[in-house]
Amino acid sequence: MSLLNILNIAGSAMKVQSQKMQVCSNNIANIDSVFYKNGKYHPYIAQQVILKTNINDKTKIGEVYVDKIINDSSPCKLIYSPNNPMSDHNGYITTSNVNIITEMVNNIEASRNYQANIEIINNVKSMIVKTLTIGQ
Repeated sequence: MSLLNILNIAGSAMKVQSQKMQVCSNNIANIDSVFYKNGKYHPYIAQQVILKTNINDKTKIGEVYVDKIINDSSPCKLIYSPNNPMSDHNGYITTSNVNIITEMVNNIEASRNYQANIEIINNVKSMIVKTLTIGQ
């Protein structure tokens, strides 16, 4: 495996982790958001990032990429608030399914993975510089 392949792999991983942090930030920012559609209020639905690898058949080296961003299938929370204008006929309002703890953990994980890939790139860069100075 060449050092340039390592840079490509780490670069693709950094791009993915950046997108994961963006989705986490979007989920946290919209935790209290609602939209009005077809005469009803709907809460913001959390999103999740689905990843895939693209493996080269010849070299057996893979890069990661975002396959798709999907809506989280976990149920929305119901809160009893009969005086709220968004409540249904039973007095419940439906709130977002964003779990702040899960989002923070996902954000920390993506941040740490991003940092690890930066370290990989720094190590490869150092190896390339040392390789170039062999004949001196």
